[in-house]
Amino acid sequence: MKKIAVFTSGGDAPGMNACIRAVVRTGLKMGVEVIGIREGFEGMIDGNFVSMDRKSVSGIIHLGGTILHSARSDRFRTKEGRKEAFRQLQAAGIEGVIAIGGDGTFTGADIFTKEFNIPFVGTPGTIDNDLYGTDFTIGYDTAINTAMHAIDNIKDTANAHHRLFIIEVMGRDAGFIALRSGIATGAEAILIPESKTDTEALTRILSLNEQKKKRANIIVVAEGDEEGGAFEIAKKIKEQFPSFETKVTILGHIQRGGRPTCMERVMASRLGMEAVRALLNGKRSVMVGQVHKEVVYTPFEKAIKHHQRVNPILMEMVEMLA
Repeated sequence: MKKIAVFTSGGDAPGMNACIRAVVRTGLKMGVEVIGIREGFEGMIDGNFVSMDRKSVSGIIHLGGTILHSARSDRFRTKEGRKEAFRQLQAAGIEGVIAIGGDGTFTGADIFTKEFNIPFVGTPGTIDNDLYGTDFTIGYDTAINTAMHAIDNIKDTANAHHRLFIIEVMGRDAGFIALRSGIATGAEAILIPESKTDTEALTRILSLNEQKKKRANIIVVAEGDEEGGAFEIAKKIKEQFPSFETKVTILGHIQRGGRPTCMERVMASRLGMEAVRALLNGKRSVMVGQVHKEVVYTPFEKAIKHHQRVNPILMEMVEMLA
Protein backbone atom coordinates (compact mmCIF):
# COMPACT_ATOMS: atom_id res chain seq x y z
CA MET A 1 0.00 0.00 0.00
CA LYS A 2 1.12 3.52 -0.84
CA LYS A 3 -1.83 5.50 0.49
CA ILE A 4 -4.16 4.88 3.44
CA ALA A 5 -6.84 6.94 5.17
CA VAL A 6 -8.03 7.45 8.73
CA PHE A 7 -11.36 8.72 10.05
CA THR A 8 -13.37 9.00 13.25
CA SER A 9 -17.05 8.12 13.40
CA GLY A 10 -19.95 7.94 15.85
CA GLY A 11 -19.76 9.60 19.25
CA ASP A 12 -16.49 11.39 19.97
CA ALA A 13 -14.23 10.06 22.70
CA PRO A 14 -11.16 11.50 24.48
CA GLY A 15 -8.05 9.88 23.03
CA MET A 16 -9.24 9.85 19.42
CA ASN A 17 -6.75 12.61 18.57
CA ALA A 18 -3.90 10.63 20.14
CA CYS A 19 -4.92 7.68 17.95
CA ILE A 20 -5.09 9.85 14.80
CA ARG A 21 -1.63 11.22 15.58
CA ALA A 22 -0.21 7.72 15.97
CA VAL A 23 -1.79 6.52 12.71
CA VAL A 24 -0.38 9.47 10.76
CA ARG A 25 3.13 9.33 12.19
CA THR A 26 3.38 5.54 11.98
CA GLY A 27 2.16 5.56 8.39
CA LEU A 28 4.66 8.24 7.37
CA LYS A 29 7.46 6.39 9.17
CA MET A 30 6.57 3.26 7.17
CA GLY A 31 6.62 5.15 3.89
CA VAL A 32 2.87 5.48 3.34
CA GLU A 33 0.88 8.60 2.51
CA VAL A 34 -1.91 9.22 5.03
CA ILE A 35 -5.18 10.95 4.18
CA GLY A 36 -7.60 12.24 6.81
CA ILE A 37 -11.30 11.85 6.10
CA ARG A 38 -13.33 14.59 7.77
CA GLU A 39 -16.88 14.01 9.10
CA GLY A 40 -16.75 10.20 9.17
CA PHE A 41 -18.66 8.19 6.55
CA GLU A 42 -20.44 11.36 5.50
CA GLY A 43 -17.12 12.92 4.55
CA MET A 44 -16.13 9.75 2.71
CA ILE A 45 -19.20 10.12 0.49
CA ASP A 46 -18.46 13.82 -0.11
CA GLY A 47 -14.74 13.33 -0.71
CA ASN A 48 -13.90 15.54 2.24
CA PHE A 49 -10.24 14.45 2.31
CA VAL A 50 -7.11 16.18 3.58
CA SER A 51 -3.49 15.12 3.21
CA MET A 52 -1.82 14.75 6.61
CA ASP A 53 1.81 15.22 7.58
CA ARG A 54 3.67 15.23 10.90
CA LYS A 55 2.91 18.90 11.47
CA SER A 56 -0.84 18.42 10.96
CA VAL A 57 -0.99 16.20 14.07
CA SER A 58 1.45 18.21 16.17
CA GLY A 59 0.06 19.44 19.48
CA ILE A 60 -3.14 17.37 19.45
CA ILE A 61 -2.32 14.41 21.72
CA HIS A 62 -3.76 16.20 24.76
CA LEU A 63 -6.97 17.41 23.10
CA GLY A 64 -10.42 15.88 23.55
CA GLY A 65 -12.84 15.52 20.67
CA THR A 66 -11.45 14.77 17.20
CA ILE A 67 -9.66 17.08 14.77
CA LEU A 68 -11.21 15.08 11.90
CA HIS A 69 -14.70 15.67 13.35
CA SER A 70 -17.43 13.06 13.43
CA ALA A 71 -20.89 12.61 11.98
CA ARG A 72 -23.55 9.97 11.64
CA SER A 73 -24.47 9.21 8.04
CA ASP A 74 -27.87 8.03 6.86
CA ARG A 75 -26.57 8.12 3.29
CA PHE A 76 -23.91 5.52 4.07
CA ARG A 77 -26.67 3.11 5.12
CA THR A 78 -27.79 3.01 1.47
CA LYS A 79 -26.07 1.10 -1.34
CA GLU A 80 -25.97 4.30 -3.41
CA GLY A 81 -24.19 6.17 -0.63
CA ARG A 82 -21.60 3.43 -0.17
CA LYS A 83 -21.05 3.27 -3.92
CA GLU A 84 -20.28 6.99 -3.99
CA ALA A 85 -17.90 6.57 -1.02
CA PHE A 86 -16.08 3.84 -2.95
CA ARG A 87 -15.82 6.08 -6.00
CA GLN A 88 -14.32 8.85 -3.88
CA LEU A 89 -11.76 6.51 -2.28
CA GLN A 90 -10.77 5.12 -5.67
CA ALA A 91 -10.42 8.59 -7.18
CA ALA A 92 -8.12 9.58 -4.31
CA GLY A 93 -6.03 6.40 -4.67
CA ILE A 94 -6.79 5.24 -1.12
CA GLU A 95 -6.03 1.53 -0.72
CA GLY A 96 -6.95 0.91 2.92
CA VAL A 97 -8.74 2.68 5.76
CA ILE A 98 -8.38 2.88 9.54
CA ALA A 99 -11.68 3.50 11.33
CA ILE A 100 -11.75 4.88 14.87
CA GLY A 101 -15.19 4.33 16.39
CA GLY A 102 -17.66 1.91 17.91
CA ASP A 103 -20.07 -0.80 16.81
CA GLY A 104 -21.94 1.37 14.30
CA THR A 105 -18.65 2.36 12.67
CA PHE A 106 -17.44 -1.24 12.44
CA THR A 107 -20.80 -2.45 11.13
CA GLY A 108 -20.61 0.06 8.27
CA ALA A 109 -16.94 -0.73 7.59
CA ASP A 110 -17.61 -4.48 7.50
CA ILE A 111 -20.46 -4.11 5.00
CA PHE A 112 -18.38 -1.75 2.86
CA THR A 113 -15.39 -4.12 2.73
CA LYS A 114 -17.57 -7.03 1.66
CA GLU A 115 -19.17 -4.97 -1.10
CA PHE A 116 -16.12 -3.17 -2.50
CA ASN A 117 -13.07 -5.12 -1.27
CA ILE A 118 -11.29 -2.17 0.35
CA PRO A 119 -9.67 -3.32 3.61
CA PHE A 120 -10.66 -1.61 6.86
CA VAL A 121 -8.97 -1.99 10.24
CA GLY A 122 -10.62 -0.52 13.34
CA THR A 123 -9.57 0.86 16.69
CA PRO A 124 -12.19 0.96 19.49
CA GLY A 125 -13.18 4.58 20.08
CA THR A 126 -16.17 4.83 22.44
CA ILE A 127 -16.59 5.94 26.04
CA ASP A 128 -19.02 3.07 26.73
CA ASN A 129 -16.35 0.31 26.84
CA ASP A 130 -18.89 -2.12 25.36
CA LEU A 131 -16.86 -3.66 22.52
CA TYR A 132 -15.69 -7.26 22.71
CA GLY A 133 -12.00 -7.81 22.05
CA THR A 134 -10.39 -5.15 24.23
CA ASP A 135 -10.13 -4.59 27.97
CA PHE A 136 -10.70 -0.87 27.55
CA THR A 137 -11.91 1.29 24.68
CA ILE A 138 -10.44 4.67 23.75
CA GLY A 139 -12.29 7.28 25.81
CA TYR A 140 -13.48 5.07 28.65
CA ASP A 141 -10.75 5.86 31.19
CA THR A 142 -11.21 9.60 30.73
CA ALA A 143 -15.00 9.32 30.90
CA ILE A 144 -14.99 7.43 34.20
CA ASN A 145 -12.52 9.87 35.71
CA THR A 146 -14.66 12.80 34.55
CA ALA A 147 -17.73 11.16 36.08
CA MET A 148 -15.85 10.36 39.29
CA HIS A 149 -14.68 13.96 39.79
CA ALA A 150 -18.20 15.27 39.14
CA ILE A 151 -19.74 12.81 41.63
CA ASP A 152 -17.11 13.74 44.22
CA ASN A 153 -18.12 17.39 43.86
CA ILE A 154 -21.80 16.53 44.16
CA LYS A 155 -21.06 14.45 47.27
CA ASP A 156 -19.60 17.55 48.95
CA THR A 157 -22.85 19.46 48.56
CA ALA A 158 -24.90 16.37 49.48
CA ASN A 159 -23.05 16.23 52.80
CA ALA A 160 -23.45 19.95 53.37
CA HIS A 161 -27.23 19.84 52.95
CA HIS A 162 -28.21 16.31 54.04
CA ARG A 163 -29.42 15.31 50.56
CA LEU A 164 -29.96 12.26 48.40
CA PHE A 165 -28.51 12.71 44.93
CA ILE A 166 -29.42 10.50 42.00
CA ILE A 167 -26.74 10.95 39.36
CA GLU A 168 -27.28 9.78 35.80
CA VAL A 169 -24.26 8.91 33.67
CA MET A 170 -24.05 7.84 30.04
CA GLY A 171 -24.68 4.22 29.17
CA ARG A 172 -27.78 3.54 27.10
CA ASP A 173 -26.87 -0.12 26.57
CA ALA A 174 -23.93 -0.61 28.92
CA GLY A 175 -23.31 0.27 32.56
CA PHE A 176 -19.51 0.32 32.68
CA ILE A 177 -19.24 4.06 33.35
CA ALA A 178 -21.83 3.89 36.13
CA LEU A 179 -20.25 0.81 37.68
CA ARG A 180 -16.68 2.02 38.03
CA SER A 181 -17.46 5.66 38.83
CA GLY A 182 -20.03 4.52 41.39
CA ILE A 183 -17.59 2.17 43.13
CA ALA A 184 -14.88 4.84 43.10
CA THR A 185 -17.14 7.39 44.81
CA GLY A 186 -18.70 5.06 47.38
CA ALA A 187 -22.22 5.19 45.97
CA GLU A 188 -25.00 3.58 48.00
CA ALA A 189 -26.37 1.90 44.89
CA ILE A 190 -25.48 1.55 41.20
CA LEU A 191 -28.18 0.80 38.64
CA ILE A 192 -27.10 -0.54 35.24
CA PRO A 193 -28.78 -2.16 32.20
CA GLU A 194 -26.88 -5.45 32.61
CA SER A 195 -28.48 -6.39 35.92
CA LYS A 196 -32.05 -6.39 37.17
CA THR A 197 -32.65 -3.54 39.58
CA ASP A 198 -33.41 -4.86 43.06
CA THR A 199 -35.82 -2.21 44.31
CA GLU A 200 -36.29 -4.01 47.64
CA ALA A 201 -32.55 -3.95 48.31
CA LEU A 202 -32.42 -0.27 47.39
CA THR A 203 -35.26 0.43 49.81
CA ARG A 204 -33.46 -1.47 52.59
CA ILE A 205 -30.25 0.51 52.05
CA LEU A 206 -32.01 3.87 52.12
CA SER A 207 -34.11 2.89 55.16
CA LEU A 208 -31.00 1.88 57.07
CA ASN A 209 -29.23 5.09 56.12
CA GLU A 210 -32.27 7.10 57.18
CA GLN A 211 -32.20 5.41 60.59
CA LYS A 212 -28.48 6.15 60.93
CA LYS A 213 -29.14 9.75 59.88
CA LYS A 214 -26.54 9.46 57.14
CA ARG A 215 -26.10 12.93 55.69
CA ALA A 216 -25.29 12.07 52.07
CA ASN A 217 -26.72 9.34 49.87
CA ILE A 218 -25.52 8.86 46.31
CA ILE A 219 -27.18 6.63 43.71
CA VAL A 220 -25.49 6.33 40.32
CA VAL A 221 -27.71 5.20 37.46
CA ALA A 222 -26.84 4.45 33.84
CA GLU A 223 -29.25 6.15 31.44
CA GLY A 224 -30.34 2.77 30.03
CA ASP A 225 -31.31 1.17 33.35
CA GLU A 226 -34.58 -0.81 33.18
CA GLU A 227 -36.21 1.27 35.93
CA GLY A 228 -35.81 4.39 33.83
CA GLY A 229 -33.49 7.37 34.04
CA ALA A 230 -32.59 9.41 37.10
CA PHE A 231 -35.85 11.41 37.18
CA GLU A 232 -37.94 8.23 37.13
CA ILE A 233 -35.87 6.70 39.94
CA ALA A 234 -36.17 9.93 41.94
CA LYS A 235 -39.94 9.91 41.57
CA LYS A 236 -40.20 6.36 42.94
CA ILE A 237 -37.86 7.07 45.85
CA LYS A 238 -39.71 10.26 46.74
CA GLU A 239 -42.94 8.28 47.07
CA GLN A 240 -41.31 5.90 49.57
CA PHE A 241 -39.08 8.41 51.37
CA PRO A 242 -40.85 11.77 51.41
CA SER A 243 -38.51 13.00 54.14
CA PHE A 244 -35.48 12.82 51.84
CA GLU A 245 -34.47 15.97 50.03
CA THR A 246 -33.92 14.29 46.67
CA LYS A 247 -31.96 15.93 43.87
CA VAL A 248 -31.20 14.75 40.32
CA THR A 249 -28.07 15.50 38.31
CA ILE A 250 -27.58 14.45 34.69
CA LEU A 251 -23.88 14.49 33.84
CA GLY A 252 -24.57 14.19 30.11
CA HIS A 253 -22.01 15.16 27.52
CA ILE A 254 -19.35 16.45 29.90
CA GLN A 255 -18.33 12.78 29.98
CA ARG A 256 -17.42 12.88 26.28
CA GLY A 257 -15.13 15.90 26.43
CA GLY A 258 -12.01 16.89 28.30
CA ARG A 259 -8.34 16.10 28.09
CA PRO A 260 -7.59 12.38 27.87
CA THR A 261 -5.83 10.76 30.81
CA CYS A 262 -2.25 9.55 30.62
CA MET A 263 -3.37 5.91 30.29
CA GLU A 264 -5.79 6.93 27.55
CA ARG A 265 -3.15 8.72 25.48
CA VAL A 266 -0.68 5.84 25.72
CA MET A 267 -3.22 3.14 24.86
CA ALA A 268 -4.75 5.14 21.99
CA SER A 269 -1.29 5.77 20.58
CA ARG A 270 -0.38 2.11 20.75
CA LEU A 271 -3.62 0.99 19.09
CA GLY A 272 -3.18 3.58 16.33
CA MET A 273 0.35 2.39 15.64
CA GLU A 274 -0.69 -1.27 15.64
CA ALA A 275 -3.66 -0.54 13.35
CA VAL A 276 -1.30 0.78 10.66
CA ARG A 277 0.92 -2.28 11.00
CA ALA A 278 -2.09 -4.56 10.77
CA LEU A 279 -3.41 -2.85 7.64
CA LEU A 280 -0.02 -2.95 5.90
CA ASN A 281 0.40 -6.62 6.88
CA GLY A 282 -2.78 -7.55 5.03
CA LYS A 283 -5.33 -7.71 7.84
CA ARG A 284 -8.88 -6.55 7.13
CA SER A 285 -12.25 -6.28 8.88
CA VAL A 286 -10.62 -6.57 12.31
CA MET A 287 -10.59 -4.38 15.38
CA VAL A 288 -7.22 -3.85 17.07
CA GLY A 289 -7.66 -4.14 20.83
CA GLN A 290 -5.62 -4.66 23.96
CA VAL A 291 -6.33 -7.64 26.24
CA HIS A 292 -4.12 -8.29 29.29
CA LYS A 293 -1.68 -5.71 27.89
CA GLU A 294 -1.27 -7.64 24.64
CA VAL A 295 -2.50 -6.50 21.22
CA VAL A 296 -5.23 -8.73 19.75
CA TYR A 297 -7.23 -8.70 16.53
CA THR A 298 -10.97 -9.34 16.69
CA PRO A 299 -13.16 -9.66 13.58
CA PHE A 300 -15.62 -6.78 13.28
CA GLU A 301 -18.60 -9.14 13.45
CA LYS A 302 -17.41 -10.63 16.74
CA ALA A 303 -16.48 -7.25 18.28
CA ILE A 304 -19.99 -5.96 17.49
CA LYS A 305 -22.10 -8.98 18.46
CA HIS A 306 -20.28 -10.16 21.58
CA HIS A 307 -20.37 -7.14 23.84
CA GLN A 308 -18.09 -6.82 26.83
CA ARG A 309 -19.49 -8.50 29.94
CA VAL A 310 -19.71 -6.90 33.34
CA ASN A 311 -17.14 -8.33 35.75
CA PRO A 312 -19.13 -10.10 38.53
CA ILE A 313 -16.42 -9.13 41.03
CA LEU A 314 -17.29 -5.46 40.46
CA MET A 315 -20.96 -6.21 41.12
CA GLU A 316 -19.97 -8.01 44.33
CA MET A 317 -17.93 -4.97 45.36
CA VAL A 318 -20.98 -2.74 45.03
CA GLU A 319 -22.94 -4.98 47.39
CA MET A 320 -20.10 -5.47 49.88
CA LEU A 321 -18.77 -1.92 50.10
CA ALA A 322 -21.84 0.30 49.81
